[in-house]
Amino acid sequence: MATLPQLIEEDVQRLNETLQQFLTQTEATSALIIDKGGFLLAHQGDASQFDLTTIGALASGAFMANQTIAGLVNESNFNSIYQQGEKFSMFAINVDEYCLLVVIFLSQVGVGVVKFYAAAAVKQIARHMAAAQARDPGAGLDLSVLNTANPQELFHKKAA
Repeated sequence: MATLPQLIEEDVQRLNETLQQFLTQTEATSALIIDKGGFLLAHQGDASQFDLTTIGALASGAFMANQTIAGLVNESNFNSIYQQGEKFSMFAINVDEYCLLVVIFLSQVGVGVVKFYAAAAVKQIARHMAAAQARDPGAGLDLSVLNTANPQELFHKKAA
């Protein structure tokens, strides 16, 4: 599993701004950035009707299963997955070696619109992640070893 760059408050703010702009362009319901282990890094949109933590974990698993299928059919990469429902649909696309963009949208919203604007959003998110990595190339986070019962070792309250 790749190690995420260490994100600071300004990084998360830039990611949130990118997601908000994406939501405005697409009229999607929610947009999430997750690491490939399924941990939620940032989200924008309506979170009240969804369990975003669980969606992130399951979307990551679905994407990784899709990558395995790609190998089985001699395809080097399937970079996205699309799940169509009666009320809502989900689109997940690879951002970089660290994370995915997951979009939940009303089924009436065309997936073509989501895919079109996702291409630009993915580039922006990848630039933000690259900038965070370049700031301190040796540092990083492996959320897969996070002790969720006691995350104090990893997360600290910001001094006022």
